[in-house]
Amino acid sequence: MADGEREDRWAAWLAERRHGGDPRSLRQVLEYLAPVRDRVIANARLTTGDRVLDVGCGDGLVAFAAVEAVGASGEVVFSDISAELLDLCRQHAAATGVLERCRFVRAPAKDLSAIADSSVDAVTLRSVLIYEADKAGAFAEFCRVLRPGGRLSLFEPVNRFASPEPADRFSFYDVSPVADLAGKVKALYEAVQPPGRDPMLDFDERDLVRLAEGAGFQEVHLTLQVDIESPEPRPWPAFLATAGNPRIPTLAEAMGQALLGEEAERFAAHLRPLVERGEGQRRVATAFLWAVR
Repeated sequence: MADGEREDRWAAWLAERRHGGDPRSLRQVLEYLAPVRDRVIANARLTTGDRVLDVGCGDGLVAFAAVEAVGASGEVVFSDISAELLDLCRQHAAATGVLERCRFVRAPAKDLSAIADSSVDAVTLRSVLIYEADKAGAFAEFCRVLRPGGRLSLFEPVNRFASPEPADRFSFYDVSPVADLAGKVKALYEAVQPPGRDPMLDFDERDLVRLAEGAGFQEVHLTLQVDIESPEPRPWPAFLATAGNPRIPTLAEAMGQALLGEEAERFAAHLRPLVERGEGQRRVATAFLWAVR
């Protein structure tokens, strides 16, 4: 969260905007994330007594799994730029009786100076580097805080795979009859996150390997998964109220800014039935990387 920002957009996104306030959509998000969490933890090869740093902990999905994995003699450092999310994690840790095994640090991935050199056994993160412009600096910090032989385990979406999107597609739904209107909405999103320059779009899996090696990791592994499939049908109100990430507007907000009233109605009339029937395409690439210092 930027200095002086009135609303914690990270907390607001996790609480509501990532699923449009729809309970079914939230369940689907959590069902998708559970195996991601489990694999990040497995790749970190945690053992009883380990000290773990979870970077960009968010609402604690990975960090609380790490607390369980390291046992009563271990410790997990929850790190995030959101004070509100750190407070939420602290409250949950207290409620579940593990607070004494948790430490909370407000810090960005590129500056973990609150963590001493060679002081943790493992660093974990999930969907953090997509928000970090200084990825090389972040990898250098991961390497610095790890003890010799320490492990790094991360998961990242590779958004460059689905970018740029064809002009006749919007979120990979066919919008050929309203391509002019889709172009206006996409232009608004691209102004917020310029393709090729935004941290979400300036890397692929090869860059992750290069960055890990460049930071000094001696052993590096990466798996890439690509999925091209039909999307799940979604309720239109939830689709409108969803933001793809904390830095961008919801579709309803984007349409309100980019389209006139009649244009918005025409765009929605075409897109809504496709969304509700799941008549589109889902194109996703994701990478797991694990490495040893």
